[in-house]
Amino acid sequence: MPVFSLDRSGPVRAVLLTTLLCLAAVSSAQDFKLAVSATPVSLDPHFFNHVPSIMIDNHMFEALVKRDADHRILPGLAQSWSMVNKLTWEFKLRKGVKFHDGSELTVEDVMWSLERPATIVGSPSKFDIYTKPIILKKVMAPDTFRLTTREPYPLLLQDLASIAIVSKKATAGVPSEEFASGRGMVGTGPFRFVKFLRDDRIELDRFDGYWGTAPAWSHVTIRFITNGATRMAALLSNDVQAIENVPTPDLARVRADATLTMASKVSHRLVYIFVDTVRDNSPFVTDSDGKPLARNPLKDLRVRQAISMAINRDAIRDRVMEELSLPTNNLVPATFHGYNPALKVVRFDPDGARKLLAAAGYPHGFGITIHTSNNRYVNDERVGQTIAQMLNRVGISAKLEAMPFALYSARGAKGEFSMGISSWGAATGEASQPLRALVACPDVEQGFGSYNWLKYCNPAVQAVLLKSLYTVDDAQRGKLLQEAGALAVNDGGVIPIHQQIGTWGMRKGIVFVPRADERTHAYEFSPAR
Repeated sequence: MPVFSLDRSGPVRAVLLTTLLCLAAVSSAQDFKLAVSATPVSLDPHFFNHVPSIMIDNHMFEALVKRDADHRILPGLAQSWSMVNKLTWEFKLRKGVKFHDGSELTVEDVMWSLERPATIVGSPSKFDIYTKPIILKKVMAPDTFRLTTREPYPLLLQDLASIAIVSKKATAGVPSEEFASGRGMVGTGPFRFVKFLRDDRIELDRFDGYWGTAPAWSHVTIRFITNGATRMAALLSNDVQAIENVPTPDLARVRADATLTMASKVSHRLVYIFVDTVRDNSPFVTDSDGKPLARNPLKDLRVRQAISMAINRDAIRDRVMEELSLPTNNLVPATFHGYNPALKVVRFDPDGARKLLAAAGYPHGFGITIHTSNNRYVNDERVGQTIAQMLNRVGISAKLEAMPFALYSARGAKGEFSMGISSWGAATGEASQPLRALVACPDVEQGFGSYNWLKYCNPAVQAVLLKSLYTVDDAQRGKLLQEAGALAVNDGGVIPIHQQIGTWGMRKGIVFVPRADERTHAYEFSPAR
């Protein structure tokens, strides 16, 4: 048996040291710590159409189709699809896909996953907006099924990208609140559930039976750090290797630090104002002295127009967002289907706003409380404070009440506000999604208005939107979406403020491809090669 001796002379010692350092680097690369800026509300992937919750679930659950960083549709758990006729689509499941418990993905699991969203109760924004168009599901073979829609429905693939496929065996009868303990957390994704500490972190292990490309990390810890300064401190101290939403005051520091790198991308996230256009007596509207008003001024279009004109979107971009926003009067960014170039950014005109208020019968303004989250989108509370100050300057006595998003969404879904600031990401890549969710007349049967908390309803918007959803020709649908968007925005159904620009900071030696949907996935980070 040969005997090997180690010559500890200079060259060999250098080689040994290099080898040990490489081994140490590989070992450390197996663990990855990431900090995100918002806390998931639920781990049940069918409970709440809420990006921070969806983003966490994306590590463990997958859909039939998926979107790349630029919203292009790619095969997911369905390896192929075709149209049988103008109403029916046929899908073939990818073979050999395993759930985290070792069981095989079946068509029955898919059927269950398409039915389950409609059964969820208590959701602030349900996923059945994406399943309502399907009127018939039919299993054709162990790996083949068909979906039939009521009318020709060109958005089916985009909608299916938002529906997680879950194990029927693991989730049947499991309440949404129990997913946080691990019950039901059986997906097909690249990571499997290990532990969840609410408002603190989730821990995941690489799923060695994953059908796709294995992620670089064997163990991932995703920390929920809503405070920007604390999140940045975690990156600087190497407590985490990457963060999302670099705090705007720290952008220059990150760009100048040789140990860090940054990525950014214009996102689909719209920050907007919604107001109570329905109730005669709205809960947070008063006269200038704080006394109840006999009528709700927000029902008057001139008041809604005055609110929009009073907001200096350029100042918010420059002074609050540090250039990380694009002022807009659209529901989607310019690259998305249905963007309307005729909807120009509303000009800052405080004098014009005062005149409109006077013409509407409020020469001395009125009082209002604006509600917003303080841990959801970039600078949400600061944006709210700035808007409140701008409204005060035109005679609207506005004050801001900010709260964690979990509380904000629960109260908002109950219609408790008179005026709020929120955000929405058009994950489907076209204007139909925010139109359906934010301004469509609430309709449980069709899944419309899932995020339309104050029940805004304009029949003209509804008619054009419905026509667009079943128009197969892309060019014609685009024109209809532009028309519906213009009707909603010009009516003040929502008041757009800006599109957000997403940022990510990471330690040097780690690479990441930024996504237009703002989702931050641990499996899309990797060591630099």
